[in-house]
Amino acid sequence: MIQSQTFLNIADNSGARKIMCIRVVGTTYQKYAYIGDIIIAIIKEVVPNTKMEKSEIVRAVVIRTSKEFQRDDGMRIRSDDNAAIIIDQKGNPKGTRVFGPVLQELRQWNFTKIISLAPEVL
Repeated sequence: MIQSQTFLNIADNSGARKIMCIRVVGTTYQKYAYIGDIIIAIIKEVVPNTKMEKSEIVRAVVIRTSKEFQRDDGMRIRSDDNAAIIIDQKGNPKGTRVFGPVLQELRQWNFTKIISLAPEVL
């Protein structure tokens, strides 16, 4: 569960290292973001010599959470960290590589580009 003020690791090579969630995109009353949800975040830590800047506001999609995710068949999947991938307005990732596993449920939510870049799909 990702809520406002939650720090997330970045799982791509876009140039940011850590972001902080400031808003969950969706309905007015949606308080938490889960896997596959889009959030608005602010960059807190960046890699040196990249085009990303600290305090820049970005959109990101959550790909891993510490809170377990239950599939329709009953299997629960949990991750060690909260991770996201920075996307543009059209939903395409800004980075060209994805680090770590992603869930196959992202395909249902039209993030097929992220699935194709991922080294491991669970």
